Amino acid sequence: MTDTPTPTPRVDPVRAKRAKVAKYTLLANRIGYLFFAVAIATFVIGFAISFNGAVSAIVIGCIIIGSVLLAPAIVLGYAVKAAERDDRERGL
Repeated sequence: MTDTPTPTPRVDPVRAKRAKVAKYTLLANRIGYLFFAVAIATFVIGFAISFNGAVSAIVIGCIIIGSVLLAPAIVLGYAVKAAERDDRERGL
C-alpha cells in the first residue's frame, strides 16, 4: 500500500477576497440596521415619554451612523452577488 498525497484544493484569490468582502458587508448590514432599530425605538420612547434634545440627538446620530454603514455595504453586497452569479453563468 502506497501513500498517495491528496491534492490540496486551489484557492482562487479573487473568490477569497470576495468572500471576505461579503463577510464584512454582512456585518456592516447588521450593525447598520441595528442603529436604525435603536433610532426608531428611541424615537418611540421619546415620543411616548418626553421628547427632548438628547432624544433627538440620539435619533439623528443613529440614523447618520446607520446610513454611513448601510450605503456602501448594500452596494458592495449586490456587487459580490452579481460577481458570483456571473462566475456561475460562465462556468467558473
